[in-house]
Amino acid sequence: MTSDRAAPGFAYRRDQFQQIVEDTLALARRLGASDAGAEVSEGVGLSVSVRKGELENVERNRDKSLGVSVYLGQRRGNASTSDFSAEALRRTVQAAYDIARFTAEDPAAGLPDVDDLATMAEAALDLDLFHPWAIDAAAAAELARRCEDAALSTHKLITNSEGAGVSAQQAHFWAGNTRGFRGGYASSRHYLSVSPIAGKGRDMQRDGWYTSMRDAADLAAPEVVGRYAAERTLARLKSRNVATATVPVLFESTVAAGLLGAYVQATSGGALYRKTSFLEGSLGKRVLAKHIDIDEDPHLRKGKGSAPFDDEGVRTRARQVVRGGVVQGYFLSSYSARKLGVKTTGHAGGSQNLAMTSRLTRPGDDLDAMLRKLGRGLFLTELMGQGVNYVTGDYSRGAAGFWVEGGRIVHPVHEVTIAGNLRDMFRHIEAIGADVYNSGSKSVGSVLVSRMKLAGS
Repeated sequence: MTSDRAAPGFAYRRDQFQQIVEDTLALARRLGASDAGAEVSEGVGLSVSVRKGELENVERNRDKSLGVSVYLGQRRGNASTSDFSAEALRRTVQAAYDIARFTAEDPAAGLPDVDDLATMAEAALDLDLFHPWAIDAAAAAELARRCEDAALSTHKLITNSEGAGVSAQQAHFWAGNTRGFRGGYASSRHYLSVSPIAGKGRDMQRDGWYTSMRDAADLAAPEVVGRYAAERTLARLKSRNVATATVPVLFESTVAAGLLGAYVQATSGGALYRKTSFLEGSLGKRVLAKHIDIDEDPHLRKGKGSAPFDDEGVRTRARQVVRGGVVQGYFLSSYSARKLGVKTTGHAGGSQNLAMTSRLTRPGDDLDAMLRKLGRGLFLTELMGQGVNYVTGDYSRGAAGFWVEGGRIVHPVHEVTIAGNLRDMFRHIEAIGADVYNSGSKSVGSVLVSRMKLAGS
């Protein structure tokens, strides 16, 4: 974005956002704030859905917001507004100031330390995150129809559809604080999805697929998405239950990202300082199998989790989160770091482009190879419910997938539950496949856990 005119689709220019932030901080200083921070943002998007070839929904969104944090020593007040007029800025800053006046002191409250904040050069790092998609509702609907048509024409057993959708989203922001940080950038995220239905009556099954990218040019072709969604749905026909047993479980790469997400949550600041995580005090200890590494790179170009700085303006850095199964670092904001008596890791807002890998993985370890490593057990492709207790690590989820014998899929499975404890599951990861899938800011191949309880019929 240039500062002299708004980027396509936006109503505000960067220089206008910069002035709003400066005006907001100046108002806070005049009221007597010891520190203050402000962020102004705008989001614009188009979402279109079709079902059985008919246009079902067209939504356009345009949102804007200004958020203000005012500090009076170690007392903090927050307020926000969607009105950018001078009077609204004044009222919003006054509201944040008044909240701070009547808020109890918190020793951990405060802006990040100056030496943790991204410099002007660091904040301006171009990560190629902004690719506006000049698509109108008619063209988006046509893409969705092509995707759904491909799914419906794959096989006569594809009998219905929950619809296909296209979304084009873009946003930009500018942030600053009284300790000298200034930074902001524009970003985009686009997707295409479809959910076909196969079979009839009690043997009806649904699945789906999607493609999501920063740049619409990188999206998979709608016909490819549609056919693959149909193939996944067809594979689930004639699902059955299985007997209760303790067996190895192979997490498909699409659901294995959830294991990585569980690790992040258990090693993030809030859970750690509240002592509500089964991985509390795990720094420097082995909590995953010794062949497992987790790496983080917030500066990947076009990365879905890329950012030159976190939500507080703290610089981001590439790092090794886990090395040989041993925890090298947590995920901490300035506040949670102070609560723990350590330095922020630049993770206000979450993790950034994580990849979990195994030192045992070979280039040929595709899904077929991972099924052979599984041998006999459950190939897991869908999880249901939220049955994870992060205090104890107990894990219990509704599941669906495929029963595997002799390294080959025998039949689809539904209405089962898998259970275990994340502490044991992490330490008993036997292998990670080369079939890497990116789910948002997390990338991982299929994950083989040696033993889990499978509750069936």
